[in-house]
Amino acid sequence: MSLSILILTLNEERNLADCLQSVKWSDDIVVLDSFSSDRTVKIAEEMGARVVQRRFDNWSAHQNWALEHVSFKHSWVFYLDADERMTEDLKDELLAIADEARRAPIAYYCGRQNMFMGRWIKHAMPPGLIMRFFHPPYVRFQRLVNPVPIIDGPHGYLTGMLTHYNFSKGISEWIDKHNRYSQLEAQEGMKQVHQSSAGEPRLFDADPAMRRRALKNLSFRLPLRPLIKFLYFYVWQRGWLDGRAGLTYCVLQAFYEYMIVLKMRELERQQRGLLT
Repeated sequence: MSLSILILTLNEERNLADCLQSVKWSDDIVVLDSFSSDRTVKIAEEMGARVVQRRFDNWSAHQNWALEHVSFKHSWVFYLDADERMTEDLKDELLAIADEARRAPIAYYCGRQNMFMGRWIKHAMPPGLIMRFFHPPYVRFQRLVNPVPIIDGPHGYLTGMLTHYNFSKGISEWIDKHNRYSQLEAQEGMKQVHQSSAGEPRLFDADPAMRRRALKNLSFRLPLRPLIKFLYFYVWQRGWLDGRAGLTYCVLQAFYEYMIVLKMRELERQQRGLLT
């Protein structure tokens, strides 16, 4: 048995060839493209991928559409961003799981080695946990950006990790992208602040993915969030061990958090204006 690969793209000619090269062993690679204006589609087709196109609206809706409408050749699917690379260790682990007859777990989380300024920033941007390997019928996503999975069944954790080139298009592109993300995060933050916490994951949950979600939800209610985020990554996570790259990344993360704070305040003022 093998497994299918899903890659989402929009103007990824700089990244896509290397991404596809890292999964060339799969006989079913699907590129869901949002009508790129560069050579993304041509590169995908030349390298043997199937191309499906859909206009992007938001992350969860886009991913859910793929799971509902794309006919994958295999029951197991691994999702990659174009700026990510499959590693040999992760590939071997995925194929071993796909070859097993048992059905549980039905989804797996994995980590990422995040690269910045020519090195893995192991401490300032720790691997984290993202759900990427799954049976499509049992998974759906929520949130406008940085979607979280809703898994209808048990899940597990992979030991292998992706390699993530988050700054492959330069810092200017990263800032532009996170300016857009911050608007969506502000909208999600406003929902979180004004809704009941009943049914939400708990901070001391035994499951690490649930703890991470609970910490994210809690962060929207904290004062001095940009400073807390900087101290968390740079001091608590020992980002200083990553040298200049670590310091730079922690400052960028604090800046991103500050954009979210400002946009949440703006949304709050807009809502008060509608009520008066």
